Amino acid sequence: MDDTQDTAGPRRRSRARTPALVGAGIVLVAGVGTAGALGLGGGGTDDAGRAGPRTSRTVRVEQGALTEQREIDGTLGHGAEVPFRIRAEGTVTWLPEAGAKVGRGGTVLRVDDRPVTLLYGSLPMYRELAVPQPGPPATGTDGSTSGGTEKGDPQSSSEDQSSAGSQSSAESQSSSESKSSAESQSSSTPQSDSAPQSSSTPRTLRGMDVRQFETNLSALGYTGFTVDDEFTGLTAEAVGRWQRDLGLPQTGRVALGDVVYAPGPVRIASTGTRIGADATGDPVIYTSTSRMVTMAAPAADLAWAERGTDVTVELPDGRTVEGEVAQVGKDATAPDAPGSGQGEGQDAGGPAAGSATVSVVVAFDDQKAVGRLESGPVTVRYVLRQHKDVLTAPVAALIALAEGGYALEPAGGTGSFVPVETGLFADGLVEVSGSGIRPGTKVRIPE
Repeated sequence: MDDTQDTAGPRRRSRARTPALVGAGIVLVAGVGTAGALGLGGGGTDDAGRAGPRTSRTVRVEQGALTEQREIDGTLGHGAEVPFRIRAEGTVTWLPEAGAKVGRGGTVLRVDDRPVTLLYGSLPMYRELAVPQPGPPATGTDGSTSGGTEKGDPQSSSEDQSSAGSQSSAESQSSSESKSSAESQSSSTPQSDSAPQSSSTPRTLRGMDVRQFETNLSALGYTGFTVDDEFTGLTAEAVGRWQRDLGLPQTGRVALGDVVYAPGPVRIASTGTRIGADATGDPVIYTSTSRMVTMAAPAADLAWAERGTDVTVELPDGRTVEGEVAQVGKDATAPDAPGSGQGEGQDAGGPAAGSATVSVVVAFDDQKAVGRLESGPVTVRYVLRQHKDVLTAPVAALIALAEGGYALEPAGGTGSFVPVETGLFADGLVEVSGSGIRPGTKVRIPE
């Protein structure tokens, strides 16, 4: 019984010591590896050779353009929202849907079931366009009209005529003599400058707004008049034909609220009213039909942002399209910040100047390339610097020299280094130059 216990005890003690010895072995190997990595011990070159070949990968030095780009966030959309100034008075009886596109001659909305028509131009509609009608007879300096009659109360005029009739027989001879004398003096005396002038001939309506309207009328296919600054009877006839096609009375007159102007085709962004409401204020808001990108660029870094500058836009679906700067704002805007003006972490003057931004708009030459997306966040990349026809290598291939500077290690197994001059760094590459480095040279990237 005792012998059996004595035999089992050493075995158990032996098994218990085994993990401890294995753990000590692992620590010993790790220590040797660390010492070798740090260059400790006396193994020298032979020891390194016995450790096995050095691991690294090889790349080629390339020749081409190296471009440094910057990124900035932007928003894809249709640009600024602009309200139509509706001058028509009455009740809104029809509204377009948001997203609808309206071109020249299209209807922006209907007021009292009359269309308000879109035309192209920069001048607003500020007066009625029509052939002026003859005005009332001119009034003389004595209050009498040019026709010899006097404006007044009809009853008073009748009494005056009755009184004049009762005295006509007594004054007829005297009147004849006076008339003869007056005619004699009139034939010999020139007419005074203060004599009343006739206003029966109307003045012609002229102006740049007339030319703008006639240009649109002609573009819609209505002819028979000359596109100029004068609204003539021929223009009125063309207006009548246009009104007939719109289902309106053929008056030949364009009322103040009949048309609205925009620079070109528009996209209805939203409507700020409802059918049945009064057509006042800004019931319809529009944008451009073209998609574009707007972004707030740092005001301190706007050297790149010039009209016509090429950029690359990464869309929300991951595709990239080419664009160009179409507009650069002239006013810097500081971002809103919590506690602004309350003295919380800011000076009394507001945010620092370095945080101010300027609005930049990027347009696309090819709208189809944008795809079907109408809005969303995008990333705009622009070129900060570009060096063409230079030698480039991965930044990871650079080796820092003890005496300063950098070198590349040719992949020849000799262990020699070639000092190089570095230039532009971009996209994980570096511009290099030096003797012994040429296009196609293979260099090591230590791992």
